[in-house]
Amino acid sequence: MAGVVAAAIAAVSLFAGLLRGADRRRATAIRWLAGGSVTWLVGVGVRPLADGTPFAVSFADLVVLVGTAMLTVGTGLSATRPAHGRALLRDLADSYMCAGSLFVIGWVLLLGPSYRQADDAGTFAITIAPPLLCLILACAVGPAVLPIRRSAWPMGLAALAVLAAITASETGTALARVSGDAPPLLGVWLAPAAFLLLAVVPWSGRTAPAAGPDDEEEKPSVGQTTSWLIAALPLILVVAATAVVLLRVLGGRVQGPVPVLALVSTSIVCVLVVRLFVVLMETGRMRRLVDLGERQLQDLAESTGDVVLLCDYDGVVREIGEGVEITYGYRPDELVGGTIFDYIHPEDAPGIQVALRAMSLDEEPVEGPGTCMIACRVRASDGTWRPTESVATRHVRGEDLLLVTTRDVSDQEALRNQVAHLTFHDGVTGLPNRAYFEERTREVLARPGASSAVVVFLDLDGFTAVNDSVGHASGDYLLGQAARRLRAAVRADDTLARWGGDEFAVLLEAAVDAQTAVDLAERLVRTVSSEPFRVADRDIALTASVGVAFAEDDVSSGDLIRNADVAMARAKDLGGRRVEVFAAHMHADVVRRLELAADLQRALLENQFAIEYQPVVDLATSRVTAVEALVRWWRGSAFVPPEHFLGPAEDTGLIVPLSEWILREACREVAAWRASSWDIGLSLNLSARQIMAPRFVETVESALAESGLPPSALTLEVIEEMLVEDAEETITRLSELRRLGVRLAIDDFGTGYASLAFLRQLPVDMIKIDPSFVSGLGRDETLTLLTRTIVRLGHDLGLIVVAEGIERPEQLELLREMGCTRGQGFLVARPMAARGVDSLMRTSLSSLHSGV
Repeated sequence: MAGVVAAAIAAVSLFAGLLRGADRRRATAIRWLAGGSVTWLVGVGVRPLADGTPFAVSFADLVVLVGTAMLTVGTGLSATRPAHGRALLRDLADSYMCAGSLFVIGWVLLLGPSYRQADDAGTFAITIAPPLLCLILACAVGPAVLPIRRSAWPMGLAALAVLAAITASETGTALARVSGDAPPLLGVWLAPAAFLLLAVVPWSGRTAPAAGPDDEEEKPSVGQTTSWLIAALPLILVVAATAVVLLRVLGGRVQGPVPVLALVSTSIVCVLVVRLFVVLMETGRMRRLVDLGERQLQDLAESTGDVVLLCDYDGVVREIGEGVEITYGYRPDELVGGTIFDYIHPEDAPGIQVALRAMSLDEEPVEGPGTCMIACRVRASDGTWRPTESVATRHVRGEDLLLVTTRDVSDQEALRNQVAHLTFHDGVTGLPNRAYFEERTREVLARPGASSAVVVFLDLDGFTAVNDSVGHASGDYLLGQAARRLRAAVRADDTLARWGGDEFAVLLEAAVDAQTAVDLAERLVRTVSSEPFRVADRDIALTASVGVAFAEDDVSSGDLIRNADVAMARAKDLGGRRVEVFAAHMHADVVRRLELAADLQRALLENQFAIEYQPVVDLATSRVTAVEALVRWWRGSAFVPPEHFLGPAEDTGLIVPLSEWILREACREVAAWRASSWDIGLSLNLSARQIMAPRFVETVESALAESGLPPSALTLEVIEEMLVEDAEETITRLSELRRLGVRLAIDDFGTGYASLAFLRQLPVDMIKIDPSFVSGLGRDETLTLLTRTIVRLGHDLGLIVVAEGIERPEQLELLREMGCTRGQGFLVARPMAARGVDSLMRTSLSSLHSGV
């Protein structure tokens, strides 16, 4: 009854274990085990009812055998994989030897005496047939289950224990039937205990459905011991069976069918001999494969330039390949018998000794079992130290030997050094690059008392024109010359780097006072501009703009470098060829300009700009002949003067969309006034970026077409500096506008450098006298003379002359006396919004009609 209950518990536990999840093979094994448990408990449960039959083996025994067979199938499915080919033959041989040996031992110890007491040999044979079948089934799956090395092993062992317990229980039952006694108590309780063990296994946490590749691995010593015990188990059983038979035969206690014992023993010995022969054949084949693999490994290593050697844990060389002569210049016979530490750099030897000692003590290295990675320097025959990488593994021929493969990595090390150099150095000048300079600045500022560090930024003025004129290759050559000059000008312990483009940076690491740093900066300026650079068979003169920033308490390296850059930009804005020392307001100015640029972009999107128009009048009749469009910006309720935002707009390129908006809006307004019978023109100032915009001429043509303003009513003004800088392209664009019928004017005339020459090249319609000349009329004889000369020049060239900045009556009278035809200024009319111009237009028209 105990066995029935235990089998039922095992079946329920196994079925419940399926709910935890399992792969297909594991689930199938569990179903067979559970089904076999149910079938076995049914057979055992009905056995008391069938024991009264006259047959030696009842139908209940057959049910028990069926359940045992199902348990055998489930146990076999718990194995890692089914055996095939030679492995199957080996397992069958092992199974037969185990079963035969156990039968011989059982016969001598148990079955023989029972046979002598039996009345009928045939009945005895039929009675012991079920336990023999159980023995055969248990031994059949044993070789497949025992070698498992993964999470399925507990279930397989538990199932195998159930089969062994059933075999023992059935043997006890068969012997009890023969002798007529009660079954032994041990046999009665073996099966329940085994089934309870099987019931516990699904809940032990050791039967996870997914088995990774590492599940089949164990610690080397434990795995090797277990494998040897499993392989030797059949031999142990055969020796035990032989010993028992010999003892019994020599003692004269073996009686009965001795030929059966002789036959079984002989067959076991024959199978054992064949099994040993096969093992020897396989061992010889494996040894040949190992030798072949070793030779192939050595040949492969040497073909790749590696040196292969055998040494012991003390470093004594036992064998070494021929490749050592090619790689390091030593003959193999020179090294055999010596120690590797004679050729390893003394600084690297202690670490290698520790690694070899760890391998000799069977400590598992980080790289894996029995493997050690070694990086060291080896002395070649020419005395040079070569960086090497080696792999040491335990050799299969002996536990006291190591197989070492060594590779010379001198080329790789040189390549790594070259990559490191290129990472932190500039390829054009050979100086340290930006990354190195930033890292070095961080290191210097991290030192105690580093507040005396100084960063100097230098920019070559006009270098862009060098690339445009002689090409980038020649520009790089010039940068190399500049780098050599600067390197000679700085101190040996200062860090000079190429920051990028035509910018260089100097880090003064040693403690210096402010005057010393400024003196160095001025020396750098003189170094660049002292003599021209010789490039592409021509002399190129350059100057430099330099910014200096001093480290302060708690200043970061990034802020210090930024401060020097800001100071350098300030020097460049002031005309170049000068030194500027960073002050706090410089950074604030830069921030304000950035914020202003962002607000400008937002103002364009939100239409915060407006246009005011300043009338241009005929000085003789006071009639308004044209208006000049002027942009105004109201940032919220605050008025931003044009001089504050036009510069940032030009720098950021926002002047192009802003000027396009002014052009279209002004053309639309003036066209509307002209449609009201007021003959009035429009003047607009052009910026350098606007003229160089890709579709500038098309934009002007489109604005005129959309508004309906005649081209002759539009006058576009440029300042003289724009004609001097990039003169060819500027004149080309203005000539295209002139062909459209648009009038051209030179604004601020008299302040440039080549005005008369460009008056000859460019068909100009108008010149506007700069307000600085007009302001001196009546007060400064020289300015009065210059103004008179400009007016006469304009008349002689047939140009319209407009005087700007008329603010006093005496200025107006003198201009009329000189013959200046037109003027504008606060005295004549202040800038006004469009509605003010409307009012002025109606007044002018009313006066005109009343006069008529």
